[in-house]
Amino acid sequence: MINDRYKFSTIELNNQGKRIYDSTIYPVIVKDINDIYIIAQDTERLDMLAYRYYGDSRSWWIIAAANNIGKGSLMVKAGTQLRIPQNLTNITSDLDRLQVTK
Repeated sequence: MINDRYKFSTIELNNQGKRIYDSTIYPVIVKDINDIYIIAQDTERLDMLAYRYYGDSRSWWIIAAANNIGKGSLMVKAGTQLRIPQNLTNITSDLDRLQVTK
C-alpha cells in the first residue's frame, strides 16, 4: 500500500453506528517532470487508475488531488486529461507531516 489517507484520522460512530472520520488535510501535489499524463477513456475510474499506476486502488486520492477532481464520484469524464504523479515518496511524507501537525 502506498499510503493510508486515514492513518491519522480519528474514527467515531454516529447514532446509527456509521463510522465518521475527522477531516483529512491533503498536501499540494506539485508538478514533476516525471509525472505521466493520460486522456481518460469512457470507463475510467480514479480507483482503477490508482491500481494501474500505483498497484493500490486506495491511492485514488493522489490522482484526484493532483487534478482537483473526485468530489463525490470516482468516475472520470471521457476525454479528460489527467496528471498521474510519480513522486509518491514526497506526496506521502507531506501527507504524514500535515496530519501530525493539524
